[in-house]
Amino acid sequence: MNPRPTQPAAAPDPLAPARLGPLELRNRTIKAATYEGLSRHGLVTEELIDFHRRPAAGGVGMTTVAYCAVAPDGRTDRHQILWRPEAAAGLRKLTDAVHAEGAAISAQLGHAGPVADPKGNKAPSLGPGRIFHKTTLSLTKAATLSDIRRVVRAHGDAARMAVEVGFDAVEVHLGHNYLASSFLSPKLNRRDDAYGGSLENRARLARETARAVRDAVGDRIAIIAKLNMDDGVPGGFWLDEAIRVAEWLEEDGSVDALEMTSGSSLDNPMYLFKGDAPLDDFAAVMPQPIKLGVKLLGKRILRAYPYKDAYLLDDARQIRAAVKLPMILLGGVTSKEVMDTAMAEGFEFVAMGRALLREPDLVHRIAEDERVRSLCIHCNKCMPTNYTGTHCVLVDPVGPRGEAWRQGRSTV
Repeated sequence: MNPRPTQPAAAPDPLAPARLGPLELRNRTIKAATYEGLSRHGLVTEELIDFHRRPAAGGVGMTTVAYCAVAPDGRTDRHQILWRPEAAAGLRKLTDAVHAEGAAISAQLGHAGPVADPKGNKAPSLGPGRIFHKTTLSLTKAATLSDIRRVVRAHGDAARMAVEVGFDAVEVHLGHNYLASSFLSPKLNRRDDAYGGSLENRARLARETARAVRDAVGDRIAIIAKLNMDDGVPGGFWLDEAIRVAEWLEEDGSVDALEMTSGSSLDNPMYLFKGDAPLDDFAAVMPQPIKLGVKLLGKRILRAYPYKDAYLLDDARQIRAAVKLPMILLGGVTSKEVMDTAMAEGFEFVAMGRALLREPDLVHRIAEDERVRSLCIHCNKCMPTNYTGTHCVLVDPVGPRGEAWRQGRSTV
């Protein structure tokens, strides 16, 4: 007698509860890290709390606080949240506010490396070697072994503090040509020591960083790694190497889930986002001479790419086939249909960015009517608002910063 064929398991409901490492989420939707531009002097503000309270109240399973710097020289903006004792009270107020809405909250940990702002930080930016940054018009300092050890240790210290102030998860940023990602890039990393050359060496910093976070927090909170699949730059880190790094992270046991991303904040920032490249809007918020450079040469740096729903799926499914780790699909998640596609492809979670800037209550609306689709038109005019408080200009053309902010009175 022939055995009865095994029926494929039904894809999970993206709006049903799910586990992420030690964490139980009320559903499988995550507010992706979109830099808010709403911290001040490295501290939480009421505006930042409101920013994350809205998607939490709108139904997401977890919201992600974008880019919390592990070291002073790792900030892309001098006002970014910096992990230090002075920030603890505000961070606790933030996590409490999100928990009160029934959602979990994650903190993105990172060191910007060659993308950092040396002028604002009053310290040279770090890279695997000497790298020119077109926006800051500066050269990085080649990271010494002492610098590397310091940054790795700082990730562990930051993760430990994240537990203390109530975060449910941390997202270790290994993408976008920030420090760990710049070491992964064969184009940017020309070192001839243990951190350069072979992929195993170029991946050493990323793996040590994730390991430091795991050693610091154990299984008290969930650990997500945000890893590039493609820098979008000729000669940069690409999918074939990303598959191997993902396998190593799984073998190391240092992370609970992977969120795959793409693009280079250093050389091709629009590659991640797809859609329009609003050059005039970027130029309007830039100081001179960067403003003039954007107007004259912006199309070379801020290139537009066609948008389609689930635009990272084709590459991400190749990572999915190589690892058993839970995976979060990022990029063009705009509807229940896309969520269901992700689940059917074997992804356990979805991450939503611009769609939730447009409609923070989108998850609730989809739960009420599966035909609902995001109203986001992918104009990307939200991106230049990073400098004045990230928001959808179609909802609020002015943004969240008022007179109290300009007077410096909004830090909690």
